[in-house]
Amino acid sequence: MVRKGFLLLNFLGLSFKKYEKVVSYFEDIDEVFTASEGGLLATGVFTEADIKKISLIKRDGLLEKEIELIAAGGFDCLDVLDKDYPQLLRQIDNPPLVLYVRGDRRILGQEILAIVGSRLATVYGISVAEEFSGRLASLGFVIASGLARGIDTAAHKGALSGGKTIAVLGSGLLRLYPRENERLAENISRSGAIISEFPLNTPPLKENFPRRNRVVSGISKGVLVVEAAVKSGALITARLALEQNREVFAIPGNIDSFLSQGTNKLIKDGACLVESFEDILGELPLEVKKIVSLTLSELGPGEREVLDIIRHRPSAALEEIAQESGLNYSSFGRIVLDLQLKGLIREFRPGFFMSTALGKEVS
Repeated sequence: MVRKGFLLLNFLGLSFKKYEKVVSYFEDIDEVFTASEGGLLATGVFTEADIKKISLIKRDGLLEKEIELIAAGGFDCLDVLDKDYPQLLRQIDNPPLVLYVRGDRRILGQEILAIVGSRLATVYGISVAEEFSGRLASLGFVIASGLARGIDTAAHKGALSGGKTIAVLGSGLLRLYPRENERLAENISRSGAIISEFPLNTPPLKENFPRRNRVVSGISKGVLVVEAAVKSGALITARLALEQNREVFAIPGNIDSFLSQGTNKLIKDGACLVESFEDILGELPLEVKKIVSLTLSELGPGEREVLDIIRHRPSAALEEIAQESGLNYSSFGRIVLDLQLKGLIREFRPGFFMSTALGKEVS
């Protein structure tokens, strides 16, 4: 359980740099809660307004109430020194002092890729986000996004079809936003996680979302922007990713669409242009590609043939694949099932399959 001293600093909204000054003054972070007003002023960190707020927090028992809500909701709460706190996030300039987690905290230590974009997404953008998210999740990547409408929602849904996802909120876990994504959030928390740095009952204030964006990029190895206007939260996330030394990827779009102006500008400025999910995998850790390559090398002749048919089409109907393969029904059905179990293909809608395998050719 997170210590009260960390919760107190988080309630105050103190930056990580101020936290470092506090712990250089006190031997134990919990001394912040017990220190006198004079002792707090002596740190040079706390303003008189901070000290008044601390007095109110103590008087109203807000920390005790927060701890009760954490326990009642079955949430986890990690401080920046916790062993399960994401290592990548700890390395950014201003990491959150506290992370509230609904779901599996261990997922924060896995390979994470962020997929973000416009709330006013087109049908094309939503389709691309779902497809890329599903394929990358099926390879073992955890997909992070912000649970917003549009591309974020599509990224979470796609990831759930193939693997796991993390939703990062700009509000407290008890003030989920947007409300229409409550069912989606429930599904995410069953296999992945919903996280927030904000106290549980924090509303979705406008100023919270840039802070949310730095966490989305901060926990991720890279960020894929699908659709975005020139002035958008998605481009803020991409800029933060660059500052955090993360990979930035962008889907090119129609030059007449304002939702492509942001992604096309990213590409002009040096982001990796993405036409297929292999473009992303080429920049990600070699260990992941090695795992997929080993799976491909273990395929039998019939499996290779069926996989090749699927890999050379954007989407493939089961009947068409069977007809082109020339295999008898029994053998074909067994091969399709085996390829699904190996994670090399997935059924993205009834009767239609797509490849999740690395590379353009099977060798």
